[in-house]
Amino acid sequence: MSRVALVTGGTRGIGAAISKALKEKGYKVAASYAGNDEAAQKFKDETGIPVFKWDVSSFEACGEGIKQVEAEVGPIEVLVNNAGITKDAMLHRMKPEQWNAVINTNLGSLFNMCRQVIEGMRARKFGRIINISSINGQKGQMGQTNYSAAKAGELGFTKALAQESAKAGITVNAICPGYINTEMVQAVPKDVLEKSILPLIPIGRLGEPEEIARCVVFLAADDAGLLTGATISANGGQYFH
Repeated sequence: MSRVALVTGGTRGIGAAISKALKEKGYKVAASYAGNDEAAQKFKDETGIPVFKWDVSSFEACGEGIKQVEAEVGPIEVLVNNAGITKDAMLHRMKPEQWNAVINTNLGSLFNMCRQVIEGMRARKFGRIINISSINGQKGQMGQTNYSAAKAGELGFTKALAQESAKAGITVNAICPGYINTEMVQAVPKDVLEKSILPLIPIGRLGEPEEIARCVVFLAADDAGLLTGATISANGGQYFH
C-alpha cells in the first residue's frame, strides 16, 4: 500500500519538484499552498496531485487542513515542511511585521504541522519528517536576520524532535539547499548572479529543484531508518557545515 506524503508549499519551485518526485516513487501525495490559486490549479491539472490551501503560520488552519488531507488522501506518514517566505531587510530597517511574518511562516509552521501529525505517527510506529532549511540558516546572510534565524531554528527543531521520536520509528531530518534554480533566484539580476553568486559555488552552477527532491525521496524511504537528526547540505560545495 502506498504511503501518504504531504508537502507544504508543494505546488511551486522546490516544493513542486518534491511533490512530483514522491508521486513518481509511488507515494500518495498531497500538496498544500498559501495563496497562488492559479499556480496551484495548473500544478494539479499537470500532475493529478490534489492541492489544499491553508496558512501554515496558523495552528488552527494547519489542523483543519490536515484533517481534510487525511480524510481525502489518508493518514500522513511522510511530512515535508517546505513552505517558506522571505521579507528581506537590514535589521536597522526591519519592521516587526517583517520579522514576525518570516518567523511564524518558516519556523512556527514546523510546530503547527508536526504537532498535528506526530501523535498519529507515534501510534503507527512510523513517520518521516523532512524539513527544508537553507544554507543561510547555516552561515547567515546579510539582510536576512529574520530568514536566517528561522532557518537555523529549523535545524535545532529537527535535532530535538529526532531525539524524541527515534524509538517510535519516526525519523526527522533537514535539508539545507544552497542557490537553486527557482523563480526566486531567477529574479536576481543576471550580472549579480554571474559575478557575485556563481563564483562562490565550487561546482560552478545553480542547483536544480529536482536535485533537492532526490534528497527528500532518499530520506522518505522506509529503508532510511538509520538516518535521523541529520542535516544534508545540498549546496554544490558552497558551504560545509
